[in-house]
Amino acid sequence: MTTDRPWQDPSLAPQERALALVAAMSLEQKIAQLHGNMETIDIYSVNIADADVNQFDVKRHVAGDDDLGIPRMRVTNGPVGVGMGDGVDSPEATSLPMTFALAAGFDPALAADYGDIIGSETHTYGQHVLEGPGLCLHRLPTGGRNFEYFSEDPYLTGVMGVEVTKAIQAHGIIAMAKHFAVNDTEVQRFRTNVEVDERVLRELYLVPFEMVVKDGGVHAIMSAYNRVRGTYATENRYLLNDILRREWGFAGYVQSDFWSARSAAPALHAGLDLEMPDGKWLSEANVTAALNDTSLELAAIDRALVRRFSAMFQLGQFEWPYEPGTVDAAGHGARARALGRQFAVLLKNEPANDDYTALLPLDPSQGRIVVVGQSAYAEHACLGGGGSSRVKPLYTVDPAPGLRDVIAELGGNATVDLQVVADDLADLDAAVEAARGADTVVVMAGLVATEGEDLGSLHMPNGQDAMIEALLAANPRTVVVLKDSNPVVMPWIDAAPAVLEAFNQGSEDGHVVADLLFGAANPCGKLPTTYARSADDLPTAGDLRRYPGTDEGDGYPTMHYSEGLRMGYRWYQSEGIEPLFPFGHGLSYTTFAVDDLAVEAGQVPGETPVTVRASVTNTGVRAGAEVVQVYLGLPPETGQPPLRLVGFQKVSLEPGARADVEITLDPAATNHPLSVWSDAQREFVVPAGTFTVHVGTSSAVTNPAGGFTVAAQ
Repeated sequence: MTTDRPWQDPSLAPQERALALVAAMSLEQKIAQLHGNMETIDIYSVNIADADVNQFDVKRHVAGDDDLGIPRMRVTNGPVGVGMGDGVDSPEATSLPMTFALAAGFDPALAADYGDIIGSETHTYGQHVLEGPGLCLHRLPTGGRNFEYFSEDPYLTGVMGVEVTKAIQAHGIIAMAKHFAVNDTEVQRFRTNVEVDERVLRELYLVPFEMVVKDGGVHAIMSAYNRVRGTYATENRYLLNDILRREWGFAGYVQSDFWSARSAAPALHAGLDLEMPDGKWLSEANVTAALNDTSLELAAIDRALVRRFSAMFQLGQFEWPYEPGTVDAAGHGARARALGRQFAVLLKNEPANDDYTALLPLDPSQGRIVVVGQSAYAEHACLGGGGSSRVKPLYTVDPAPGLRDVIAELGGNATVDLQVVADDLADLDAAVEAARGADTVVVMAGLVATEGEDLGSLHMPNGQDAMIEALLAANPRTVVVLKDSNPVVMPWIDAAPAVLEAFNQGSEDGHVVADLLFGAANPCGKLPTTYARSADDLPTAGDLRRYPGTDEGDGYPTMHYSEGLRMGYRWYQSEGIEPLFPFGHGLSYTTFAVDDLAVEAGQVPGETPVTVRASVTNTGVRAGAEVVQVYLGLPPETGQPPLRLVGFQKVSLEPGARADVEITLDPAATNHPLSVWSDAQREFVVPAGTFTVHVGTSSAVTNPAGGFTVAAQ
């Protein structure tokens, strides 16, 4: 059989098999493999934010070819769990904490566990491709898909993205990093043009993708909707060919985001390899016409198919039988609970009234607890963002039942009552009265962002700030639990003794929050994105050219990333603005001391690895974990913001225990920790001058650890 069909011989190299297969295909068969097979619809008539989870089910695929032995390639959406797939009617999966929460874990091992769950379930359901991880940055806290993306920091995003990618692909699944590139907000995403300096593009927005390509070995990239410097991302040869393939050595394939393809010949020649979800552009009629008028070469078609088939052959996907199985709901749920406990961030924890101890953790035997909030956050498990990445959960643990479960597990006898507040606050008075009669009030509030639209405000919707203010005034023993998919402002923060950012936790919401509130777990998450005090503090405040963009005569909006490298915590430090909570911030139920800081620059500073050492001591009475964060200050002559994150390590310690930490900064690493982009040399270079190393527990709490000087070349 393999004599006539050498592509079916698994002993051959993947690319050799792919070349043999493509050589045996007719033109008609080749064109059929260039696109997905969802029935074409008018995307502009579909509101993704409101789309039913079943709307696009059982259709995410590329048709197989039985004559050639090409399997139907089944695609499922990500990146927060197994979403809409193919062949399984609205598959139920583990609803994981959102990607934004995962980044708060500041731990590559957690990212690997997260990706392992997703990869396992994707394989169980017989899918070949998982569309994730999402690697765009939180340029603005109002971005509609921030919940799918990790962080405002490129290094943190890249580290976590690499581990998720490797874990997914370890199950024989193609991971697909997205959305390439600068698809950081949802405003007019089918039309918007992004203008960004090369240095800013290279040092911030492309770094996570470069890391996932080089360190994660990702097999697929999803191209973005937007234009980049006037050219649609799906037609942008500079991005898809010059950078991605020639510079970074990417050997996989590029898929369009759904309906982001805008042409046939220009897209294929630029480096797009697969149109999804249908063949609007790469149809038989369009491709044949382009071949006939010589705007398209057959070699571009063959190249696109070889890239995708090579990835499938490498992972053994041509040999898979399609045998969907059953997900281990209990086992994966327990893992999701364990993960979620390490993602939540304790923002504030002070005594209430004249108490001498911090309000949290709560005593599971302390009287009557009233959970108050609007239905989406206080009554039901908060499952995460809306849109195409939505996960249909295998099960959910709602807040009040979750608290009761954990109280019982801890042997307590506190009671838990639920008081739901209407979205229009019409019954707020009843909630205030219930709060006055409680021993402790747990307010649950938040927001669920969605694909397809950005948030119009930094405030939580439906008057939740007013609700929180009223409840804090009614009972000083009030804990605020935030279930956010984006950073929010907190006008009531001074009155709140304790605030826990739990994010959108997914299936195990009720248990995770309860574990943290009662101290069954010690919060150890760190904010992966800065929380602003006010919208006036954002880099886009009063500058429409930065966001949402202006029409410069082309009919579509153009956004200028003119804040440059001053994005995220770099913006606040450059401008001297104090945020509400800084990047990297997170408290604990215990305390830590970080000392004995030292820096060794190696034999040739700037060329040899830099070693940063520190010691961490748990100075409190509870076991807990601290994240040691290393920031680098580059020579002032480079015009860089004050600090950039270049290393971190989570350390778990028993009370009184001490541990040494060693973090290596390799100048040759894919995140370019010591380098800046040189337009003149068209590469990253380590500048001459004095570097300073800072070690701490957030971007705002650091101490100089030392420095080194790089000699001029």
